[in-house]
Amino acid sequence: MRGLLRCGLATVVSAMALVAGVAVASRPVAYCEALPVVNVPRQGWGFHGGQPITGAAGSYTRGHGTINLVARTTTGIICQVDRVGNAPDRQIILSVGHHLVYASHHAVMFNVPGNIMTIDVRVMSTTDPMCPLGTRGRATIFASYNNVHQDSVQVSFPAACKDHRHRYTGPAVVTNVPPN
Repeated sequence: MRGLLRCGLATVVSAMALVAGVAVASRPVAYCEALPVVNVPRQGWGFHGGQPITGAAGSYTRGHGTINLVARTTTGIICQVDRVGNAPDRQIILSVGHHLVYASHHAVMFNVPGNIMTIDVRVMSTTDPMCPLGTRGRATIFASYNNVHQDSVQVSFPAACKDHRHRYTGPAVVTNVPPN
């Protein structure tokens, strides 16, 4: 009976490990569900970037807001999700500072023309214990024009949130920066 119990217990433990392995490999991604998905108006700003996270590592971001180029003001919210190895996904939500740091309709990046804006951001929600609330950083958003798709989003932080420093480029990045 003990041998049968041991064999049954070993089978149950093996099955649980197999199920746990499948759960880890296909775990869901938060994808910033606290942020509503919106249609960005022509005079608003917005973006999403990064490939869908399907493996053990990856990063995704999206954000949107308003901008007044004459008054040099902006509002908005940005979310970023990072997955690293076998750790829980790390999500930060950033509020956008009121002051527009920089904007230009005559920017060039990747040898293509476009609109660019730089805004101050602050961590207002975090699941990453290494990136504390209130940490300040900057986001630079570039939107190419003339039917060229070479957009970019770069998020910069001091050492406290260094793991959330990312530059998103490529076909998975879509941006809107006025004037458009």
